[in-house]
Amino acid sequence: MPKSRIGRWLLFVLLSLSGLGFGRFASAEVSDDLGVIGQLQYTDAVGAKVLVEGVSLAIDDVGSAVSGKDGTFRIPVPAPGEYTIVLDSATLPTGVVLREAERASLVAKVSENGDQRVIFPLILGDSVVASAENNFSVRRISQLTLEGIKLGLYLAMAAIGLSLIFGTTGLVNFAHAELITWGTLMAYFFNVYGLVGTFGFLSFLPAPFGSGVNFIVATLLATVAGGVLGYVLNRVVFRTSRNAGVSLLAQMVMTIGLSIFLRYVFVYFFGSRYRVYLDYASQRANTFWGMELTSRDAVAMAVSVVILVAVGLGLTRTKTGRAMRAVSDNRDLAESSGINVEKVISQVWIFGAALAALSGTFFGFDTVKWDLGTRILLLVFAAVTLGGLGTSFGALVGALIVGVVINWSTLVIDTELKNMTALIVLILALLLRPQGILGKKQRIG
Repeated sequence: MPKSRIGRWLLFVLLSLSGLGFGRFASAEVSDDLGVIGQLQYTDAVGAKVLVEGVSLAIDDVGSAVSGKDGTFRIPVPAPGEYTIVLDSATLPTGVVLREAERASLVAKVSENGDQRVIFPLILGDSVVASAENNFSVRRISQLTLEGIKLGLYLAMAAIGLSLIFGTTGLVNFAHAELITWGTLMAYFFNVYGLVGTFGFLSFLPAPFGSGVNFIVATLLATVAGGVLGYVLNRVVFRTSRNAGVSLLAQMVMTIGLSIFLRYVFVYFFGSRYRVYLDYASQRANTFWGMELTSRDAVAMAVSVVILVAVGLGLTRTKTGRAMRAVSDNRDLAESSGINVEKVISQVWIFGAALAALSGTFFGFDTVKWDLGTRILLLVFAAVTLGGLGTSFGALVGALIVGVVINWSTLVIDTELKNMTALIVLILALLLRPQGILGKKQRIG
């Protein structure tokens, strides 16, 4: 490819990063009046929603509020950050209680781009008190299984790209975490600002040029941006390394350095504060069959299933997919049979990075942060290793198992320690079945 075209791709990526920088400084203009908001309600015996008035809520050293006739409340806060809001259970109407007694206090992560909503689940009747007995109830296990499947689906999209890159190049890519983060940050950028965040003279144009767009459109744009970044990284860094004869070990070390470099580019431009999307940042969960799931997560899970099914069909039914699998199985044989290996590798990087970026947009539902990908990289590696390095379908199976096991672990350990389970899964997989569930044994030496 001509150097001029490479330069244009690099310029696009750098301009996108500059847009994140604009977001950091411009976000203070979005809202000068930040606060924690919510609405108190419960469902009565006939299924009707009842708004709760006169309930006291407070944030220590900041302020307090009382819910109004429509059940809403708002407590202004001085700056972005984490705040603990406490509901006074004694002020609830007679017979109305918190669904879980220990959730009388919640942590609200207020970002720079507006109020943060919190939800206090109320019910009519006795509250559910967490204990060793109801921890193992059918309802609790079912809820954790659902949460595990959701996590597994998100992980699968990131893990498939990592596995395919390893299969076609033999490279263990630690910078894959930053591809996930890139998707999150770009979705936030397009959702809040649009391209005007980078090119100020576009302000008179409609969205996504002159303003932010709906999260759904922002997700599509972020996925495309992920594919572009994947192409640039392969074309500029790793293809050059392969042509120069750099060993796989040296390339792996390069990915570690690239990961650190990108991570701190993100924090420099984006900042270290918590942020949230303008759309779907906080929703009240819907209850079905004793389990709870927000509409946002339900749609994201459905989209993930559709994407993963499409990936499976693409790898098995299309010419490009079969070429990817052929290169992954035996690169030399694929090349000798007329397959353009470098072209396939480029396609794998675009495809894998786009999937990673898409998963990142879903992972950012709760919090958009500069190191989001790094926080879940261990889970991705555990999924890929468990399923079998280099096997796309193995990555899917491994991701679902890791997601469910991690959530089940909270039955016996503290929630904050649950990601430690991924490390245990990784160790057991390497000890008991090093090739993974769907991997093949190979002779070495």
